[in-house]
Amino acid sequence: MLKLHYAPDNASLIVRLVLEELGLPYETLLVDRAANAQRSAAYLKVNPMGTIPALETPDGVVFETAAILLYLADRAAALAPALTSPERGPFLSWLFATSNGLQMDLRQHFYAERYASGPAAAHREIVSDRLRVHLGRYEALLEEAHPWFGAPQPTLLDFYVAVPLRWCALYLQGEDWFNLADWPHLYALAERIETRPSMRAAMRAEGLGDRPLSAPVPASPPEGVAR
Repeated sequence: MLKLHYAPDNASLIVRLVLEELGLPYETLLVDRAANAQRSAAYLKVNPMGTIPALETPDGVVFETAAILLYLADRAAALAPALTSPERGPFLSWLFATSNGLQMDLRQHFYAERYASGPAAAHREIVSDRLRVHLGRYEALLEEAHPWFGAPQPTLLDFYVAVPLRWCALYLQGEDWFNLADWPHLYALAERIETRPSMRAAMRAEGLGDRPLSAPVPASPPEGVAR
């Protein structure tokens, strides 16, 4: 049995969606952020990085969102181009660009005090400029109609990009520059993903509202905390 260490409305949501898409049986283990459980000795034995998510597997614990996603997809031979496919290289490049770019910059914006060498507000402004660039790149990529991004059958990349659109709308502290309608291809991606059965299951589990990506409201999870 796979065991997903999660917190509501965190990066673990992306992994939950992929587990649901693949139809894999799994258990969830709540990491209580309100109690700072991700820094506890018990959790650090699971994930020494102290980040969420982590996935316990028959092969040991896998952590880091992109690593978990790729682990699952490769073992299921689904949601990613095959190892021998000519599409594999571009797909992997964008998958890890999402991890090292979009996800990291959102983390830097949300927790600017941890990363800024000067005023946190100034750091957020710099990071916001980078976030706009990231979104513009994905919008352009969707216009190119690749089989591994924005196609009728979603891949890991679709989920990895779509979920942060929710966080941009909800959690960019004190900023009003983000309007998903400004990126119509990303808006369409959000609408497609939020209608999938995998997202419906996540909506029930984590209290994400009726339109969790295209018109999100703060989560009301049945347990845990939303940030």
